[in-house]
Amino acid sequence: MAISSSSSMQDMFKQRKYPFIFSLFLLLIFVTFLLISNSQKSPIFAAIDFAQRAALIKSVPEFNPNTITTSNSTNLHQSDENNNTSINRESPLNNVRIDPESSNVPLKINPELTDTTISDELETFSYHWKLCPGPLAVDYIPCLDNWKAIKKIKSRRHMEHRERHCPVPSPRCLVPLPKGYKLPLPWPKSRDMIWYDNVPHPKLVEYKKDQNWVKKSGDYFVFPGGGTQFRDGVNHYIEFIEETFPTIQWGKSIRVLLDVGCGVASFGGYLLDKNVITMSFAPKDEHEAQIQFALERGIPATLSVIATKKLAFPDNVYDMIHCARCRVHWHADGGRPLMELNRILRPGGYFIWSATPVYKKDEGHKNVWKVMVNLTEAMCWKMVARTFFKRGRVGLVIYQKSDSSSCYENRKENIPPMCDQKKNRLNSSWYTPLDNCLLPLASSSYKWPAPWPQRLNTKPLSLSLETDAEETFNQDTRHWASLVSDVYLGSLAINWSSVRNVMDMNAGYGGLATALIDRSLWVMNVVPINGPDTLPIIFDRGLVGTYHDWCESFNTYPRTYDLLHSSFLFGNFSQRCDLVDVAVEMDRIVRPGGYILVQDTLQMIKQLGSILRSLHWSVTLYQHQFLVGKKDFWRPKDIASE
Repeated sequence: MAISSSSSMQDMFKQRKYPFIFSLFLLLIFVTFLLISNSQKSPIFAAIDFAQRAALIKSVPEFNPNTITTSNSTNLHQSDENNNTSINRESPLNNVRIDPESSNVPLKINPELTDTTISDELETFSYHWKLCPGPLAVDYIPCLDNWKAIKKIKSRRHMEHRERHCPVPSPRCLVPLPKGYKLPLPWPKSRDMIWYDNVPHPKLVEYKKDQNWVKKSGDYFVFPGGGTQFRDGVNHYIEFIEETFPTIQWGKSIRVLLDVGCGVASFGGYLLDKNVITMSFAPKDEHEAQIQFALERGIPATLSVIATKKLAFPDNVYDMIHCARCRVHWHADGGRPLMELNRILRPGGYFIWSATPVYKKDEGHKNVWKVMVNLTEAMCWKMVARTFFKRGRVGLVIYQKSDSSSCYENRKENIPPMCDQKKNRLNSSWYTPLDNCLLPLASSSYKWPAPWPQRLNTKPLSLSLETDAEETFNQDTRHWASLVSDVYLGSLAINWSSVRNVMDMNAGYGGLATALIDRSLWVMNVVPINGPDTLPIIFDRGLVGTYHDWCESFNTYPRTYDLLHSSFLFGNFSQRCDLVDVAVEMDRIVRPGGYILVQDTLQMIKQLGSILRSLHWSVTLYQHQFLVGKKDFWRPKDIASE
């Protein structure tokens, strides 16, 4: 038989039947491939991002997400179909029904397989990168430094020039590094000192020298823990607040706090010791780089201003709001700034106002105090404490927001008026004018979230009332716990000990932050404005976050985050903006030595990986759905024209 086969093959060559021989050869390869693939079972990932498929809006039709599975193959030029990857991006992400079998698939990486560095296998992305121009380029924030738009603003009376004014198109230049930039100091050392060269802005040292904000010491900035209202140290001030009103139980009933006009965020930094997470915010103004100082220290912070637009937070989410000489005229413009605090403050929550009108007796301060008394009473805020902090030589007052509608119903005048209940308020604070009304409350008393840390995994108050919403939420929590422990922490080339500031670019229910809660880091949970509004749920869990549109620049300084994470994010806005612009923004935000961690389809990973490689990032692929990029110190030599 062997001789006959050999003779037949020779006859085919003599008769020049090459097409038949070539077809036979391809068939042989195909059969061999099937035999090999059937003999080796690939580990399967239950990669359903439950958090992105939350049940929030009842009017949207039901959606059954597909289970996403991924093979072990590392051929980057296979299609998504060949990788068994399936995700429905066009379906609404609400009223989710989970396939019960999908949650039981183990999240394990085959230990015999290694990761694949893909820099040599990606398609070439060619772009002549240039540095952003100008003397201030090192701290460039596109939507806050758009000077052409700012110069056209007719009025600055309400701080309009400090609000977002994003350039169109988005700039594709790279921010330069400060001269002498070094890898940041690790937490908790960074809370008390940072490298001077990383944030070389000495103005605050002189401007606030009597208030112990920050001092220069050799190669470092040192933060003594002082502030405008607590020169002798923030710890004494924090203890005094709790002594003044013992109902405030730091880190138990009070978990999520907003610090308005935060300075260098020492108040929020020291509250971390008490299990309170504080979103510190201030505008980019003459208090040079105060938010940059905060983030370099590893303290949660963002750039924002109470001007003409709402803050990028949901209604009724903060347990407490704090203002220590924050320079906001709360009674201005008919009380709109204070009504904005009322909007985001949880029913029954507290506002601490530490300011000169609380205790000074001259005519000007007395008039401001009188206006505040009238306004807070009209808003049904109860004054629960008013005192003088002798050690800090400052006065403070503590207000409590009403937790039911009874006070509103009994007011003699409907001023301020009640907001229209018919308006859909989900995801409604992005580029929206400030309200001049009060949010209606439930007729019965509001239920406060469970004490921390039980609050983290208790059913959130904002969760949909749909039958399966709680099970979806619990499965999402289990999913992220497994994914983080089995893959993110155990199998990826990320030095987690160097990671302090984390941003989850599409946070869903906050599953990533929940799974990382015991690590020495914090997570900025970002909820995209064009997706389901899960941000109230994130706050209910005792976490912090903000809304954002990733087609625009984020409100943060360059080099402020150690790790950016996304899970099937990029396909959701590919029709609205360019992935190149998003990659440039990610490069701006991430510190040298920092990471991006992306879970997505292979097609999207290939596109993003090619762009990152052109930016001199190292790019590594895991199991055909996890991309880890690491940024180095490279910057281009050419400078873009202004």
